[in-house]
Amino acid sequence: MDRRVVITGVGGLCGLGTDAASMWKEMREGRSAIGPIANSELHDLEGMTGAEIKALPQHDINRGHLISMDRFSLLAVLAAREAMRQAGLSWDEGNAHRFGATVGVGFTGSYATEQTYRSLLLGSAIRAELFTGVKVMPSAASVHLSLSLGLRGPVFGVTSACASANHAIASAVDQIKLGRADVMVSGGSDAPFAWGVLKAWEAMRVLSPDTCRPFSADRKGLVLGEGAGMAVLESYEHATRRGATILAEIAGVGLSADAFHIAAPSVEGPASAMRACLADAGLNAEDVDYLNAHGTGTKSNDQTETAAIKRVFGNHAYLMSISSTKSTHAHCLGAASALEMIACVMAIQEDVVPPTANYREPDPACDLDITPNVPRERKVRVAMSNAFAMGGTNAVLAFRQV
Repeated sequence: MDRRVVITGVGGLCGLGTDAASMWKEMREGRSAIGPIANSELHDLEGMTGAEIKALPQHDINRGHLISMDRFSLLAVLAAREAMRQAGLSWDEGNAHRFGATVGVGFTGSYATEQTYRSLLLGSAIRAELFTGVKVMPSAASVHLSLSLGLRGPVFGVTSACASANHAIASAVDQIKLGRADVMVSGGSDAPFAWGVLKAWEAMRVLSPDTCRPFSADRKGLVLGEGAGMAVLESYEHATRRGATILAEIAGVGLSADAFHIAAPSVEGPASAMRACLADAGLNAEDVDYLNAHGTGTKSNDQTETAAIKRVFGNHAYLMSISSTKSTHAHCLGAASALEMIACVMAIQEDVVPPTANYREPDPACDLDITPNVPRERKVRVAMSNAFAMGGTNAVLAFRQV
């Protein structure tokens, strides 16, 4: 039996806000969270721009859990708790084994790693802090969701750089379709504002000195951000049986690899993932109303993605609405496509396309309708979200109105 998978709750936090509703409000209006990074632990990187969370929301996570969490795990738990509250879910000893979690991460455990290196190499410490190992493991965020929410079904971490969250959600869809779980909490989380991580990105010469301007001719590169986004996924039968409010259906998944270059993007790899997503969803190209682009703001990525979209959608590429919300929340790496999942779900809910902020100059190589600067009201029955990672791992999701 092919089980339909639906979303019944979302939660998130990033530089735009500390809950999904406030994040979406800022995304929808095209207000950018990008600015100077104020983190006092960044040492000689003052003056760099990013989209950081200024203050975390109040929470009651117990100290026993907190001392074994790095920041990316904490963000994931906060987002997941919000998603579960919206979904109105409860479980007991009898069904906890049917609830699971998958969380995508990019640069895992950056804070704990840096603190350990500094204390050992520059300070007087002779051993690492007790929980360093469990703080930095790629599965830590998903494990803490299990601990915090009592999830005893399939629980594991997923990592594929900038496509991690979409890969995690795709994996969660598989667990439900295969009958291994009725409910999966899934998304992505990342907290990359550590000195070593920022230095690594700086060395690649892809960081913008000011802000993120996807598809604009004067774009200068990407900007990093921190955050987490989570969704509660359920089988359609499980959701309707308990009378849940369904926000959207995950209609299709498309995965591919470029097998081309460790850092440079290709056209065919992303195009293949988009085609596979349409086929999996049983959709025609003309069915897609809104596409949330990967849209990082680098010269090569935006041109390559535009070419891939044209290759897949043909003339319809010029008729559907496209935008990159990274212009508002920045590139949150493992969390990026989770935040963009929320944008797609809310676009379907409100029939509003969030804009590409900071847009100034048309680029002849990026000549599609990228919804510059202001939101657009239009019927959004189907939304697609692109995630194309370094190394050429691609994950595309399609969401459909129910």
